[in-house]
Amino acid sequence: MFTLRPKKIVCYGELLTGYRLEEQEQSDGAAFCSQTASGGTPAYVAAAIAKLGGDSRYIGKIGSDESGTYLRSELEAAGVEAALVGTDTASLAWTEWSEDPDDNKSGTKLDADGETRVNGNKLKRAEFDETWLDDVAVYHYGSAPLSEGRSQTSALAAARRIKAAGGLTCCCPNSSAILWPDEETMRQDLRNHIGTADIVKINEKDAAALTGLEPAEAVQQLLDMGAKVIVVTLGEYGCCVVTRQAMTSVPGIRVKSVDPSGAGDSFVGAMLLKLAECGATAEQIETIFNDEEQVRSIFSFANKAGAMTTTRRGVFAALPTMAELEGMEDS
Repeated sequence: MFTLRPKKIVCYGELLTGYRLEEQEQSDGAAFCSQTASGGTPAYVAAAIAKLGGDSRYIGKIGSDESGTYLRSELEAAGVEAALVGTDTASLAWTEWSEDPDDNKSGTKLDADGETRVNGNKLKRAEFDETWLDDVAVYHYGSAPLSEGRSQTSALAAARRIKAAGGLTCCCPNSSAILWPDEETMRQDLRNHIGTADIVKINEKDAAALTGLEPAEAVQQLLDMGAKVIVVTLGEYGCCVVTRQAMTSVPGIRVKSVDPSGAGDSFVGAMLLKLAECGATAEQIETIFNDEEQVRSIFSFANKAGAMTTTRRGVFAALPTMAELEGMEDS
């Protein structure tokens, strides 16, 4: 029988090694250089949860190359339980750097034949071990699996299974052109799947791209698609949490940012951890998010986690621990 353990959080999606291009001043003028970092939104979220002391599992596909070995070690070092399917494909990507912590630009990967394509999860339904979901209370997935036909089936089947058992589902839509063949396909695919998520975390740019509407109207349309809660992240200005009955704005934390990578995923991990800790279910989530005091408590914590992540370089290494957040002053 499929049962749920109160605090287990599973994240499903892409995992890759990114080589980020940055422009740096050299003695003879500006030059570009690359930095190596593990990547993939769901992997970041799983690591953020684990580093805060939560119980997380990452489900995904991983290369058997040197990058794959590195990624596995990064997950395990962060305290994440890794449920990985091996593949001979390399786990490599080039990504663009952005000043915006909500600008989750996905990378592309160079195939053996020299063609570039999106590094999606590509986990087939047959490769998805059903026991990976037997103890899950919260399920989180991003957009990369949704842009791949085979892995899309796996991602959504898992979401429906968790929902049927009363667990929470959370999705972070990403409208990046790198993920989708065209705008209409992006809108149609993501709209079809918003209804599988109890919580949709989105930024203003993706909300506009997904709906073609201004922020307030876009949020209403996302609720009409079936989501129970829409969390709109606003970078340094915090976030806005919207249900059909209430809207609460929670201010951000001002810090000296040096690298925005992973901030949004740290935010999501902190949010999901708090919900798991209080035993939130799909039936309870609207009641919880209609309570202004509870919303401010959850999202002040999440905003703080996202803000601290921007104060240091690295990806998994930049994610904060609970002790660090407890010692961080609000500002």
